[in-house]
Amino acid sequence: MFRDRREAGRVLANLLGAYRDRPDVIVLGLARGGLPVAWEVAAALHAPLDAFIVRKLGAPGHDEFAVGALASGGRVVVNGDVIRGLRISPGQLRAIAEREGRELVRREAAYRGGRPPLDVAGKTVILVDDGLATGASMFAAVQALRESQPAHIVIAVPAAPESTCREFAALVDDVVCASMPTQFLAVGESFWDFRQVTDEEVRQLLATSTTDPSTAPARVPTPAEVLSRVAIDAPSGVPPRETLQELIGDARIVLIGESSHGTHEFYQARATITKWLIEEKGFCAVAAEADWPDAYRVNRYVRGLGVDETAEAALRGFERFPAWMWRNTVVRDFTDWLRIRNRQCESKQHRQAGFYGLDLYSLHRSIREVVTYLDRVDPTAAMRARNRYACFDHASADDGQAYGFAAAFGAGPSCEREAIEQLVDMQRNALAYARRGGLLAEDELFYAQQNAQTVRNAEVYYRAMFSGRVDSWNLRDQHMAETLEALLKHLDRHDGAPPARIVVWAHNSHVGDARATEVSADGQLTLGQLVRQRYGDQSRLIGFSTYSGTVTAASDWGGIAERKGVRPALNGSIEELLHETGKSSFLVSAELTPEAADPLGVVRLGRAIGVIYRPETERQSHYFHVRPADQFDALIHIDRTRALEPLEPTSSWIAGETPETYPSGL
Repeated sequence: MFRDRREAGRVLANLLGAYRDRPDVIVLGLARGGLPVAWEVAAALHAPLDAFIVRKLGAPGHDEFAVGALASGGRVVVNGDVIRGLRISPGQLRAIAEREGRELVRREAAYRGGRPPLDVAGKTVILVDDGLATGASMFAAVQALRESQPAHIVIAVPAAPESTCREFAALVDDVVCASMPTQFLAVGESFWDFRQVTDEEVRQLLATSTTDPSTAPARVPTPAEVLSRVAIDAPSGVPPRETLQELIGDARIVLIGESSHGTHEFYQARATITKWLIEEKGFCAVAAEADWPDAYRVNRYVRGLGVDETAEAALRGFERFPAWMWRNTVVRDFTDWLRIRNRQCESKQHRQAGFYGLDLYSLHRSIREVVTYLDRVDPTAAMRARNRYACFDHASADDGQAYGFAAAFGAGPSCEREAIEQLVDMQRNALAYARRGGLLAEDELFYAQQNAQTVRNAEVYYRAMFSGRVDSWNLRDQHMAETLEALLKHLDRHDGAPPARIVVWAHNSHVGDARATEVSADGQLTLGQLVRQRYGDQSRLIGFSTYSGTVTAASDWGGIAERKGVRPALNGSIEELLHETGKSSFLVSAELTPEAADPLGVVRLGRAIGVIYRPETERQSHYFHVRPADQFDALIHIDRTRALEPLEPTSSWIAGETPETYPSGL
């Protein structure tokens, strides 16, 4: 969401940089709501500003419902289908148009103070409003403007439905929509402050020059200059210890993100920071965006349990795509470090640190782990579990999507009742199982219980995959938050031990607070948001970003790992702003340096590269709007990065991809 129309204008200006300092550009703001937005755009582009007045033609008795619009120059545009549907007579329509026409003439005279309108013939005209809903007013403006014969027409708005933006893209030369919420209710929903603009405000804006340097406000440092001044050097992405100490404080949960799932520097810096958290701050667990049973195999290894003799062997549990997320050289080396460190803790009787997974993709593997555990402790219960989980047998092994598709569309049974019954059975017998021996038995019981919980949540998740993207995303992040809370309680279970402290490894899109991004308008939430709401000041959210380089990613789901070139960040993005500081690796935080609050508090594009990277659709596939100051407590930027090295690099990964140069990302 934008704070107000002025901030929305500054965001739009960042996206319209190609029109800056061009003598043929004129900015027209649709009065009244579009003028504060347009003034910011015109001032940033150093272009002249004028008002373009459009009056909505409201249905009789329902003035807010538009049946058409009237624009400067007397152009009338009506929706014939609506007129016929409401049975509005020509006489009624004429009366509405005459009434609005008188108001239009009054406003034109009041706003300009006797000045003639700007001549737009042969010019590039940027039409700005505070948003589009049906687009009736903007359509009238475009139709009226064409009669003045501009060379090009550009539409720029802070918020609009994607369908409306696409309609206008076919009518004008360029359309810039800063945000396109998928559940578009009203323009005002995209603003914190959407109070009505007054006639006096419009007059003042039009009387304030956007092109005369003598009337321009005194030069203030650019956002990049401000951030360059307050940035804290972080060689290789690792801030100084005193900075980490100040940032982390007494927080019990620290979430460290990544803006791709395949960047070496993100993984390496995160591992180094985590070592410090374990050694110096007493953190006792790493909880990763990884499947519970796969990560627990690593947990057994680092704690000196299980059968694996090397870190590489312990990581072999990560078979599901994308294996390179965890089967890579950085995680292997960190796993070895953690095992050695835990051995040293045994001799000193210090607390060990474990490695756990938060994700829920492991439907069938978690089923097998529940049955294996019960075979050891309660064969009768194991038989009951087999009978219940047999419901899932119609779906191929480890293919949760196949189960979800069949259950959602009636091609197979829903196993929701069976998954719940088994979870309840595990919980009912937990006390009896826990009494059978020591701390190790408690850990194994906890592991089995979480597998049963994962089966239950995965069953719901895979069915939800075919009902809506937001629903399935929210179920996944809610599961991660529930698993994190269960892990914290499990590690806190013994009196006298210091409170457990956990570091979380996940993508920025999970670690960041959804409330500071455009996805919040769709009802989407994130792990970072849920942790902040639950733990408040006891949590910290740290993100990573990069401007360009290479990344390990696939071209399609299930594809092989490729080493791909990362295109330079788009105009108007937080990555571009951080690049403009001229620094190679640093941390910025409004929490540590209040001066960073303003440049980081503006809505900008933010890049998110997942396990799939499609440079050819860069804007649609990998960018969304964010407010970094509220999304993270701190952001670490490494300007140029390289691809994460898989433990089994393919020939395609070794060959790599020649970075493409593109004049602009689509």
